[in-house]
Amino acid sequence: MKHLLSPLDFSVEELDNLMDIAKDIEANPEKYAHACEGKKLATLFYEPSTRTRLSHEAAMINLGGSVLGFSSADSSSASKGESVADTIRVISCFADICAMRHPKEGAAMVASQHATIPVINAGDGGHQHPTQTLTDMLTIRSLKGRLDNMTIGLCGDLKFGRTVHSLIHALVRYPGIRFVLISPEELKLPSYIKNDVLDRQNIPYEEVVRLEDALPDLDILYMTRVQKERFFNEEDYVRMKDFYILDNKKMELAKEDMYILHPLPRVNEIATEVDNDPRAAYFKQVQYGVYIRMALILTLLGIEV
Repeated sequence: MKHLLSPLDFSVEELDNLMDIAKDIEANPEKYAHACEGKKLATLFYEPSTRTRLSHEAAMINLGGSVLGFSSADSSSASKGESVADTIRVISCFADICAMRHPKEGAAMVASQHATIPVINAGDGGHQHPTQTLTDMLTIRSLKGRLDNMTIGLCGDLKFGRTVHSLIHALVRYPGIRFVLISPEELKLPSYIKNDVLDRQNIPYEEVVRLEDALPDLDILYMTRVQKERFFNEEDYVRMKDFYILDNKKMELAKEDMYILHPLPRVNEIATEVDNDPRAAYFKQVQYGVYIRMALILTLLGIEV
């Protein structure tokens, strides 16, 4: 039985195969409309979510399956003190596969150790967000035609941003990848990722503070919001939240074929005027998220269409 706890749980070949299935789903949705009939997905969301929870649910419904679960810890037995291990044992009796988001790092791994069904990590604290990474990779491959030989700018909250951490882990396995890390000093990429992932694998990267300095060189700009829920005090959050705002004027510095990605939700780090720029890909990214999660559900359940 296979789980998805980290992007590294799949080899490059398996990732490419997953993306091939997702592209086939995009082209032939009717072919997959009944693939999961009789199957149930449980969504265990101990933390608020719009896109991640609903895209997993949409993916299962598009495959002809059904969905059950909860959307906050308050509406589950966690509020009575039930452990993740006990919850997943119970859910394994009800569902065929589960997607779980939890504020604590490592919660999805604990669940996988006690589950008798495949577990999808839908985000664990500031640690990993592998299904967002699969979405990002499919988006980049669809728009650029490749996942190698490009310069990727990661901008905003690189310290707590689990989407950024997961994406770095996944992309370093492709040749010719270079990163530009754009953040204020307080939100720099953690040193353990720089040391253990980038330096260890000789991945070229540079750290800059000004977005304008990085834009002309980028093939992909991955914007992130400053996450209020990860800050310990309001004062620090207020000081950081408007540090980067991408607008049309800054976009004049970028290449004609540089695409903007964002895991969403955005607050104000991308001005709404940028939405009309053909390089703005963040809403396309949401649609790709449904296709890749459909492919993932099929793959983890061992269903071939």
